[in-house]
Amino acid sequence: MAEVEGWVQGGREFSCTEIRQIQETVAWLPNLTRKELALTVCEHLGWYSASGTLQERACVRLLERLQAAELIALPAKRLKQVYRGPRLPRMAPVEHEHRQPLVARLHDLEPVALEPVTEAQAVARWNAAMAHHHPLGYRGACGHRLRYRMHSGCVELGGVLMAGATRAIAVRDRWIGWSPRTRLRHLYRVINNTRFLIFPWVEVAHLASHVLGQLARQVQADWQVQWGFSPVLLETFVDPCHYAGTCYRAAGWEVLGYTTGKGLARPGRHYTSSPRLILVKPLCRDWRAQLCGEAVPGSASP
Repeated sequence: MAEVEGWVQGGREFSCTEIRQIQETVAWLPNLTRKELALTVCEHLGWYSASGTLQERACVRLLERLQAAELIALPAKRLKQVYRGPRLPRMAPVEHEHRQPLVARLHDLEPVALEPVTEAQAVARWNAAMAHHHPLGYRGACGHRLRYRMHSGCVELGGVLMAGATRAIAVRDRWIGWSPRTRLRHLYRVINNTRFLIFPWVEVAHLASHVLGQLARQVQADWQVQWGFSPVLLETFVDPCHYAGTCYRAAGWEVLGYTTGKGLARPGRHYTSSPRLILVKPLCRDWRAQLCGEAVPGSASP
């Protein structure tokens, strides 16, 4: 077996710590494709080209070299699909520009359902709707993610996106009781509500908090089906310049404080934004014990 240290790829030298981080990332994410793994590793390590794009191809080659050295086990390569003629055009959101306002009581709409979106055409519709209507837009997500459509029967109400947690937040990490090492081991058990959208024509009091409560009750089982393990803590960020986070508070989410508003975009490049409100929601009673244990990645993880 090759040594962990001394790896160079794409003009970058990787330290022992970085190689071990790659090993842990691959162990946590066995259901991703090699391309998705490479993009996730690049994001974690801040591996960008001079133009600012993720070094996907170089990272794939590094991962394959590490596998050849028996340091990691990559998923099998997926066969390319046979060409079957031109693709059908993407389906746009249904008539969202000309919707009549939907004004109703929550009781009149029940049951409101959160349904995972996995079929290709439904994903395309969800992506387009989120990109068009969410204030932050939508350009996709890397790593673990799960889309939901929010609906009442055939009436579409909005969408939700859950994705991987933010890698490091001082306030959150102190609250959990994480050391840097423990955080690396268990970060995959925290997931982030990165998008929450109720369509602008939908006016239903208490709908948002109702859906957030439903999300907390079903996301563990849905995530287990999609990715093979269950999260134990939810997190999200709210821009206090525009929102108060009232629906999250009403659904039992806890406010931890604020982000600093400063971060590292990639080596040598920092960004500054307005501080965001940090909210969290535990999904089980022993969540802290699970997040602070010393289990080896892969033993209880995917």
